Amino acid sequence: MKPAADVPAERSPAELVAAGVERTLQLARTWPAWDGRPRLADDGERLYTPHKAIRRYADHLIDHLAQLEALLAGVPSEADGWRGSSVTLPADEAPFTEADLNEAGERLRRLAGLYALRLAAIGPAEWDRSRAPGWTVRQVVEHVAPPWYAEQVGDTGPQSS
Repeated sequence: MKPAADVPAERSPAELVAAGVERTLQLARTWPAWDGRPRLADDGERLYTPHKAIRRYADHLIDHLAQLEALLAGVPSEADGWRGSSVTLPADEAPFTEADLNEAGERLRRLAGLYALRLAAIGPAEWDRSRAPGWTVRQVVEHVAPPWYAEQVGDTGPQSS
């Protein structure tokens, strides 16, 4: 059944995650042409490479999915012990290949799918329910969805040089 034309359908915040994943993968399609030089982030403090951008985005999605599950279960979330963007691992400096792009796509699209399934299961009534002093479900998703890490590397294709 379609909603009435004058009543907008409630959009799932999961659409934000799907859009962030697709933008990340759009940029990642240019990364096999990466010149091997880390990029300085907008904050002027952290360095990013293609592998680090994918790792951080996937870790961020996992971390906040766990936060959502704890929030919905009414239990404290696991303490944050990740070093996150403050560390660049040796693997982060490797060339980014077509195989890496494929693996990133599989991983990130599955994570976006988990967000979509979880948000659909709890329904729109839960997305904005106050869980003070913590964030609402929507606020968590709005925080995690943007493709910020990928944007720090940017488009490294030949046309961007």
